[in-house]
Amino acid sequence: MPNAAKHRRSERLPSRILAALQQDRPIGVFGSGAPAHMRIASYNVHKCVGMDNRFDPDRIAAVIGELGADVLALQEVDQRFGRRAGLIDLARLERESGLVPVPLAGRSRSQGWHGNLLLFRKGTVRDVHPISLPGVEPRGALVVDIELAGGPLRIVTTHLGLRRRCRAQQARTILKAVGARAERPTLLLGDLNEWRVGSRSSLLHFDPAFGPVTAALPSFPARFPLFALDRILARPQSLISGIEVHDTPLARIASDHLPVKAWIELEAAAPCAPAGPGMMAPKGAETRHPIVEPAI
Repeated sequence: MPNAAKHRRSERLPSRILAALQQDRPIGVFGSGAPAHMRIASYNVHKCVGMDNRFDPDRIAAVIGELGADVLALQEVDQRFGRRAGLIDLARLERESGLVPVPLAGRSRSQGWHGNLLLFRKGTVRDVHPISLPGVEPRGALVVDIELAGGPLRIVTTHLGLRRRCRAQQARTILKAVGARAERPTLLLGDLNEWRVGSRSSLLHFDPAFGPVTAALPSFPARFPLFALDRILARPQSLISGIEVHDTPLARIASDHLPVKAWIELEAAAPCAPAGPGMMAPKGAETRHPIVEPAI
């Protein structure tokens, strides 16, 4: 059985996953496999420290090259303490993968917003909203409006906290910020730090706008993925034509998370009905930037 097919993950945790692993068979695949217009990916790079506890940004760059994403959300791209300097070689990514970062104002040494970085190949950035999220840890989200070849898209990338109550507060803050502009197809992606899908799951807050969120593709820990911490959700759901975990030998060691990737069909996505009052970010958290057209 090919390695890529062997490790695709789907459905519930943990019994279905463990049974499938014990029988050495694939758990499931989302999507029909039909050609899609664009590849989206999310990857928690764990500050470029791999499963062998070795700091190696070159391995992360190589995995990003494997992904071949048109739009890529990264988490944990900065040092956690001290100067919080960025750890990714952005010039190399642009040179080798054609990916350029969405611009963030006021970033001197760091590359992301609370560690969140969004990159893309071709498009026009219309608006960037960095949002600070509530909780005991410093967390944030980026809300980016971008014009792509297939049409307009809103992308929300985040890394939610470790505590369930904090994740619930953070989910409500994100929904308050983006629920108002539902006329634009929207992706929510990142490390949501939640694998449960039952009544105590913080993912339930996203269910009305992006649900159902019961499907799970285990991405953590990278060497033996059991927990679906990393997600790509869409409004409308028809935006996504396929989704899977990127499971390769290099990805299994470069970070403690495996990347997840999805294929989207902007032209096929049904229009969204407005979901609430006008877009509101928390007071003082919103930053607007001019249109940026990268020379790609």
